[in-house]
Amino acid sequence: MKIEQLLGMVTIVEQGSLRAAARHLGLDQPALTKSIRALERELGVVLFERDPRGMVLTASGRLLYQRASLVVNELRRARDELQQAAGGGEGTLTAGLSIMPHVGLLPHVLPEFKRRYPLVKLKLIEGLFPDLEGRLRNGALDFFIGASPRQPPAPGLVSTLLFENTRVVVGRKGHPLARAGSLAELQDAEWATPSLDYNAEEDLNGVFASHGLQPPRVMLQAASALSLMVALSSTDLLAFLPRQWSEFALAREALQAIPIRERIPAPAIVMIRRPDLPLMPAAEYFSDLLLRFAPRDEQR
Repeated sequence: MKIEQLLGMVTIVEQGSLRAAARHLGLDQPALTKSIRALERELGVVLFERDPRGMVLTASGRLLYQRASLVVNELRRARDELQQAAGGGEGTLTAGLSIMPHVGLLPHVLPEFKRRYPLVKLKLIEGLFPDLEGRLRNGALDFFIGASPRQPPAPGLVSTLLFENTRVVVGRKGHPLARAGSLAELQDAEWATPSLDYNAEEDLNGVFASHGLQPPRVMLQAASALSLMVALSSTDLLAFLPRQWSEFALAREALQAIPIRERIPAPAIVMIRRPDLPLMPAAEYFSDLLLRFAPRDEQR
């Protein structure tokens, strides 16, 4: 097996088609096809099947991809680490962030990071840990920072508590319930829920039930921060969101926190990574910045 063959295989999986992979690698499509066929002959297995979705891994292909992606990502990491250690400050940093770090930490971190590593390409992926776990394991992600998953990571990944967090009720500017002082006054409102790695509607109902209130009406589920911002700013929907939303400059233009007296807990914010892979200098600096700008009054 040659590194170029493994890189070609991994790129086909990531790009979704032979044509897109060839374009991404700067190769002719026939050359990439020839490389994959040579790898299949050497291994004596079929790695891909064609179907309407594009190139799909066979059972053998899935087994090889698990190993090949590790090899390819580790070589990328080694190249970037050597460049950064030599003072070149180049390469790529790929981080997974849930909504809270996006709105509460990233606006402070990015300017500092770009001053220190102006040539490093940042790839930021919004998501929850269960959606990104596979990329952490195969080295495609340097680390994840976000809401603590309901189930702890399986062996091979380590989770470090950054700080505890709370939520606030958020609605549009001028919301008719903006002066509400308790959950009871919000009983009849309609609600939106953000993404959680468990049933977000059950979570919302549980908060109300813990204060002796009936379940509220959930009318929208949003899978991204942008969807949630649009929904809240253009309707009378309410949502429980990490308290950092009330400090986010873009959100402040259209949204406001409704200061109820009840304290609403939020998932703790954690960092999850592979302990066997040392962070590259740029990734180390980025994660240090996230810690530096973490809320001091909530940090433990």
